[in-house]
Amino acid sequence: MSPQSPRLSPYAYFVGGGIAALAGAAFLIRDAGLPGENIVIMEELPVTGGSMDGAGCPRDGYVIRGGRMLNLSYLCTYALFRSIPSLEEPARSVYEEIMDFNARVKTHAKARLIRDGQILDVSSMSFSAADRIDILNLLTHEEARYYGRRIDDYFSPAFFQTHFWYMWATMFAFQPWHSLLEFKRYMHRFMHEFPRIHTLEGVDRTPYNQYDSMVLPLLTWLEAQGVKIMNHARVTDITFEPTITGKRATAIHYQHGDEAAVQTVGANDRVFITNGSMTEGSSLGGMERPPTLNDKHSGGAWALWEKLADKDPAFGRPKTFTDHPQQSKWESFTITFRDTTFFDRMEAFTGNTAGTGALVTFTDSNWLLSIVLAHQPHFLNQPKDVQVCWGYGLFPDQPGNFIRKPMAECTGEEILRELLCHLQFEDDADTIVQTATCIPCMMPFITSQFLVRDPGDRPQVVPEGATNFAFIGQFTEIPDDVVFTVEYSVRSAQMAVYQLMGLDLEIPPIYHDPHPISETINAAKALMS
Repeated sequence: MSPQSPRLSPYAYFVGGGIAALAGAAFLIRDAGLPGENIVIMEELPVTGGSMDGAGCPRDGYVIRGGRMLNLSYLCTYALFRSIPSLEEPARSVYEEIMDFNARVKTHAKARLIRDGQILDVSSMSFSAADRIDILNLLTHEEARYYGRRIDDYFSPAFFQTHFWYMWATMFAFQPWHSLLEFKRYMHRFMHEFPRIHTLEGVDRTPYNQYDSMVLPLLTWLEAQGVKIMNHARVTDITFEPTITGKRATAIHYQHGDEAAVQTVGANDRVFITNGSMTEGSSLGGMERPPTLNDKHSGGAWALWEKLADKDPAFGRPKTFTDHPQQSKWESFTITFRDTTFFDRMEAFTGNTAGTGALVTFTDSNWLLSIVLAHQPHFLNQPKDVQVCWGYGLFPDQPGNFIRKPMAECTGEEILRELLCHLQFEDDADTIVQTATCIPCMMPFITSQFLVRDPGDRPQVVPEGATNFAFIGQFTEIPDDVVFTVEYSVRSAQMAVYQLMGLDLEIPPIYHDPHPISETINAAKALMS
């Protein structure tokens, strides 16, 4: 992997090829001046990009496991992509491309919540006086009191029937049993969105899916700099040795295809470890088959973290996030349409053209279904006569309202028919189904980072005493920041690179509204509605 001759500069090894690793490699090149050929990214899967994926074709159907909404508060992410050229217009940055797209295609949802086939008026949050007091108390008290507590330990059952909860929960994928601490962080971070949560006007979207719009240009730029991407490389262990001041990584053990290998880590080299994966164990179904529910042994991400955690308690407690799939799973689905009927009817029903709406959530759905019609085309290779939408269900173990079986046991066709019944599109159901491909995806750990946790469950980005290694990604500890965002992964990578490389550069601060008084007043007005 690396030459045996004396090195002029250190090498950097990334374990895992998600957005945190790609961002970290970019920071090493851009800010630390490390030659791209000195950077190796080791990824178990055949494709790089981690959870920000997007693949498929019009014949077999497209697949997106999940979508990432962007926001003006993503300061590290936007700063990174200001320096990455667009694939379609290399003279412009990816950031400029995203901003121009959102200036042209503006989000203003007119059908955020649906019940009994009718659009609900969600101009009111529908809070009770007790709900408002509970929220204000949550926002004003320190975090320490909320470790180890669930959201439904704090709020009354009625809170989970409010317009606010349906919109907030489906926008961010919160469940009542998730961490109250993470919920509190989200409330602080996105307070500026309270007045427009029912329209989602504050959401930024990418021109295509996030793989094509963000990962692919970043990956293309990294490869042009000489970064080596090793796919089918499953890291199984990392050797650490004590030093006078702490410990350092000395070897990376991995399986590359059918061969076991060891990469020696030099005294001046750096190792960046993505610990855990929210899309580990993902399983795809099809029109005639449901996906399967995998466990933590289906891939290498959790196994590696558990092995490392056994070496040092400072490396976290992965079982907090791996051992409760019933509380962290949900099921998404991607529908490829080869006929315009569905999109035509949805646009007429919602009043939004594709790309200008947002999540459409069916509050009376036993699965708590939500779908979104993105601006088309949603893939770089998507023909003009093909349309793609994405959706998910937060309660896949519940029987459907029309298909009387759990979503987790349903084929893609059954999920599509359940959706069409909620929309009352039954008269066109056969035409739509016969010309569509619905691919469901079960993700057992997709919201595992939201699970109730205690201090120490996640490792510090650079653990105390670590001289040449760091943890990056969703399962690291970044005070005050919010997980389940691209920003969290990018920020963790920037922190790791700057600290391990000794860079005296400023990392963008965690977002705080520049007009706190006015935004607090606006948020308070929304809470009172």
